[in-house]
This record gives sequence, C-alpha cells and structure tokens, in this order.
Amino acid sequence: MESSPVPDVKGLSNVRSQRWVPLLLLVLALLDLRTELRLLLDHVTLTALVFTVRQHTLAVVVLILQPSLWHQYRRR
Repeated sequence: MESSPVPDVKGLSNVRSQRWVPLLLLVLALLDLRTELRLLLDHVTLTALVFTVRQHTLAVVVLILQPSLWHQYRRR
C-alpha cells in the first residue's frame, strides 16, 4: 500500500517565519561597512574600493546577493 505525499507544514511555516533574514543580513552588512562607506562617499578611489572589498568580503557579498536573497525568501 502506497502512502500519499503529505505536504511539509512545518517546513512551509518555517520559511514564512524567516522572511526577516535578508533584512537582518542587509543591516549587519551596512553596519560592518559604515566607516568604509563614509570614506568612499568622501573620496571614491580605486584603493579605497579594493581595501573595502578585501577587508569586508562577506559584507560586500551579502550586499551583492541581496536581490537573490529577497527573491528566494519571498518565493515560497
């Protein structure tokens, strides 16, 4: 006797409750980059940009991936 597939109710509600994750990552990335962003706004130089990317790689990647994160968490 085969059983019919049962939807994963816990998994679905878990995704809905985690819609705040992209926003939290965005805020934390901006807090991490606040000093470098001020410097870049004052004087945009290649050296400052390279330093920011090298020293805060995770924050830069989070900012770059924000559209994908919003899409992923809103899809379900």
